[in-house]
Amino acid sequence: MKGWKECKLGDLSEVKGGKRLPLGSNLTETATSHPYIRTRDINNNKIAINELLFVPDEVFPAIKRYTVDKGDVIVSIVGTIGLCSIIPSKLHLASLTENCAKIVNIDENILDKKFLFYYLISSDGQDEILSRNVGSTQPKLPLYNIKDIPILLPPLPEQKAIAAVLSSLDDKIDLLHRQNKTLEAMAETLFRQWFVEEADERWETVKLGNYIETNVSSIKKEFPSSEIRYLDTGSLNEGKIDGFQFFNLTDAPSRAKRIVKHNDVLISTVRPDQKHYGIIKNPENDIIVSTGFCVISCKKLNPHFVYIFLTNSDMTEYLHSIAEGSTSTYPSLKPSDIENLEFQMPPQDKLKSFSDYADNAWDKIEYNYKQQIILENLRDSLLPQLMSGEVRVKV
Repeated sequence: MKGWKECKLGDLSEVKGGKRLPLGSNLTETATSHPYIRTRDINNNKIAINELLFVPDEVFPAIKRYTVDKGDVIVSIVGTIGLCSIIPSKLHLASLTENCAKIVNIDENILDKKFLFYYLISSDGQDEILSRNVGSTQPKLPLYNIKDIPILLPPLPEQKAIAAVLSSLDDKIDLLHRQNKTLEAMAETLFRQWFVEEADERWETVKLGNYIETNVSSIKKEFPSSEIRYLDTGSLNEGKIDGFQFFNLTDAPSRAKRIVKHNDVLISTVRPDQKHYGIIKNPENDIIVSTGFCVISCKKLNPHFVYIFLTNSDMTEYLHSIAEGSTSTYPSLKPSDIENLEFQMPPQDKLKSFSDYADNAWDKIEYNYKQQIILENLRDSLLPQLMSGEVRVKV
């Protein structure tokens, strides 16, 4: 590509490892000024800031040299290698696990930090990373192998323009995601206020099972499609579907059995504290979900009322305590555990007011989610084309 040149990453930056906590030290959930970034905290190429644990003040001096700063690019190097993120401005004095490396002191006259990040998460960048794995029993990416990664660089202004296009898409995706979180949080707040804090002891106590049906429909011989899109429990996290698996029906996993309909609530019956739950909206006829879900059909009660009732933090903790008392190999629920849950039935006018609010909120959430998918597909399509020069950005 005219004007583009290939460089080694190590010639344009320094690659440094993270640091294991001193022996006997433990992270804490109590917020200090020293967050600690682990491999598990890198999710969808971002740092899950709200899930970070913290280094106690007395431990921090021992690992102070291994902090990351705004704009540093990090990559996982042990276990699941190749997870990447760029440190956001709100993370200050964060320390890095020994299972990650940071790319710092980048020569910004030649290489743009954001361009580097997008290169590393592109298919070419990931191929270069994975090809340098030296682990036999556990994948491992040595620091010297990271330095050896080649990177094809357009002129710096074009790098910045490419990064601007991609980061603009990511910003819009993130905005839609945050809007959806806010809409859900507002509905949860209203639910708690009306049906928990302001609950009237005169309201009748009823069982959830009187208002729902569980696992109503499963695949039978006359299923109309020979190909399915399969949703397993690990691909549904706190209401967000991370993707489907595609199978011929004859080759599908044995767990691919449950048929779902619009507004069915899904909740994983194994380890409820992992929050594999969601509410299905307008599913195509070929979507099949795992028998690891309890599929809850809400014919006599608003599905959003049921969804929030089953997935609020207090109920999640309670369901997990039930699961831990099970006799199966893993902490797990039975459909009857969900059906036997009790709640106080509010008056119909109050229930209708909440239902109208929640239905409108989830209409917006569903619209935003569809826009997210469109933007994610556009970004994923553009990324390799921009990195290869197949698509150029006018500077």
